[in-house]
Amino acid sequence: MREVSQPATEAIRLVDVLRALSDPVRLDLVLRLDRMGEDFCNVIGAGVDVHQTTLSHHYRVLREAGVTWTTMQGRSRLVRLRRDDLDALFPGLLDSVLAAHRQALDGATTGTD
Repeated sequence: MREVSQPATEAIRLVDVLRALSDPVRLDLVLRLDRMGEDFCNVIGAGVDVHQTTLSHHYRVLREAGVTWTTMQGRSRLVRLRRDDLDALFPGLLDSVLAAHRQALDGATTGTD
């Protein structure tokens, strides 16, 4: 296994994390990772209605911001959420953002908001 370029914990900046989490597709990917733990990009992104190159872009933004950690296994990429790092640097941020996103999704499916 080899790892791809991604920031060290001490190099993760709040502005980059917030920018990465500001996109609905990336928020969906982070929500999936939070539930799934660690998995391959094609599994995490299954059913996301964007082109493969766009999905790859979203994974790159999340990785470069320090939201996810990516490891190569052959030609596949194994991705996990950097929850411990994010919780240590920005306590409660990830929980708050994901809770708000879940609430917005629930409101969208029930027709209330």
